Amino acid sequence: MNHKLLWAGMVAVSVLGLAVRPAHADDTGHVTASAGFDYSSGTYGTPFSTDIWDVPFSVGYQGDRWSVKLTVPWVSISGANDVIPGIGRVKNNNPHGRGKGRGNGNGNGGITPVPPVTETTGSASGLGDIVAQATYGLVRDDADSFGLDLTGKVKFGTASADKGLGTGQNDYGVNLDAYKGFGAWTAFGGAGYMKYGSSQYIVLHNGWNANVGAGYKLDASDDIGAYFYYRQKISDFGYAQRELTGYWNHRFGSDWRLQAYVLGGFSDGSPDWGVGGSLRYAF
Repeated sequence: MNHKLLWAGMVAVSVLGLAVRPAHADDTGHVTASAGFDYSSGTYGTPFSTDIWDVPFSVGYQGDRWSVKLTVPWVSISGANDVIPGIGRVKNNNPHGRGKGRGNGNGNGGITPVPPVTETTGSASGLGDIVAQATYGLVRDDADSFGLDLTGKVKFGTASADKGLGTGQNDYGVNLDAYKGFGAWTAFGGAGYMKYGSSQYIVLHNGWNANVGAGYKLDASDDIGAYFYYRQKISDFGYAQRELTGYWNHRFGSDWRLQAYVLGGFSDGSPDWGVGGSLRYAF
């Protein structure tokens, strides 16, 4: 069961897992592989619009109570140099950062900002932050359709800090998620805590996150749902995240699963909107 741990930035929000759901019996005991995409756009409280593409590739194993996953993303960003994928707006003092003469930076796009605006813009792409996570089912009550999961994750600082694709630092997080079924409906929610790494150029604070939502099973192959996600402000120059995501899942037999979603942001800490999807295969 996943939700937006975010990865931070995992954008991830994400990173992005989309919802907490009970596992089906035929989901267990399998190696899984998935690929997807996430596109988001927003101003994040800056004078510029920032567009982010995130294309994650994941491999994992789903057991009875244990599941593990490793995600390797490719990231592309075009916009304000003080916006970091999965983090949001920061004060980026890196003198070689995106939009400051390195990589594909394009300065301020030929537009001279009006003081006191100091942000510039630029574009860059490359390897994102690799994320490893493990989930253990603390409680599994199939008769009462109730479950409680504990997830730990590490976001490795593999994304280039000079390109503004990441902070260059490791982050560590833990989440506790629960679900309860009511016939075709499932209510879910959870809370987590992330320890964010700071560098000499980007200073971040640790923060809490939470999610709450509901899903509805249309038939044996399809379910839909929505959830609200919140994350505390983690930068003195940033904002809290508030966003609502609606999703659809479709199962092709026992091996393939398609997932799609749309997202709307309700604060400067989140993108204004986003769309995404993924395709998973279980061996």
